[in-house]
Amino acid sequence: MMNFQQLISCVDLHAILGSKDLVILDASIPPIGNMAAPQYSWPDYSIPNARYFDLNKDFSDPTSTLPHTMPSIEHFEQAAKGLGISQQSQIVVYDDLGLFSAARAWYMFKAMGHKKVAVLDGGLPMWIKLKKPTEESITSNMTKNIVEGDFTANQRDSFFCDWQYVETQTQSQEDLILDARGSRRFKGLDAEPRAGVRSGHMPNAKNLPYSDLLKEGLFKSAEELKKIFTQINREDKAMIMTCGSGVTACILALAADITGSQAVRVYDGSWSEWGALPNTKVDSTSK
Repeated sequence: MMNFQQLISCVDLHAILGSKDLVILDASIPPIGNMAAPQYSWPDYSIPNARYFDLNKDFSDPTSTLPHTMPSIEHFEQAAKGLGISQQSQIVVYDDLGLFSAARAWYMFKAMGHKKVAVLDGGLPMWIKLKKPTEESITSNMTKNIVEGDFTANQRDSFFCDWQYVETQTQSQEDLILDARGSRRFKGLDAEPRAGVRSGHMPNAKNLPYSDLLKEGLFKSAEELKKIFTQINREDKAMIMTCGSGVTACILALAADITGSQAVRVYDGSWSEWGALPNTKVDSTSK
């Protein structure tokens, strides 16, 4: 019985292609800011039978002014059913940058109580590099004749937190705030890609760029990841993961899960909210 819950390799995914309960999701999002566009992407290149997990449209809160925020349980459930996802589905998520937005989809399913979900290690770039099969995909899931699934969400409230909770933790420091953005954005040296958002970071946050967790497009080993977290979180505090808009924060959450850390929350609004709020404190000194 398939039961992948964190990562799956390209070799292992290739071996189970066509399995009855397997659902493959492409969770790529358009490039943000000055990010380079990927060489291969949906719909011209996709893993066979993949369906498009539209983070920007179908899996974000339509009532929020912020990008990528978690939709209501009802909204998420309906969107997941529309992708043909059922209670017994083994979900595998990938993106076209290798590891960028796929972890966000993984984390959302975890938050909704679905255990059998894994991220493809190395994503589409590694899949293509290993010469695994691709297909040109039908652009719309609606035209794929997907049979609606019976997915039922069981929301777990401890997975996300809001700015008020984070503000409390900047003062009490009971939880460690880890910021997945690059060091120049963290230090306030580079302008934010979103208008009206200040530069810098939350007081007492520490910087752990998500790229530090990767090596040649793949996650570092569990031992290496554990070492990274031990060094930055010496007191083994509960952790709040944050980033620009709640996407790459989930890469930190996935890495923490691989090391066995349970006490993790993602700040859903992340810097796009914190940096735009009128009264939140912003630090632009190096930590």
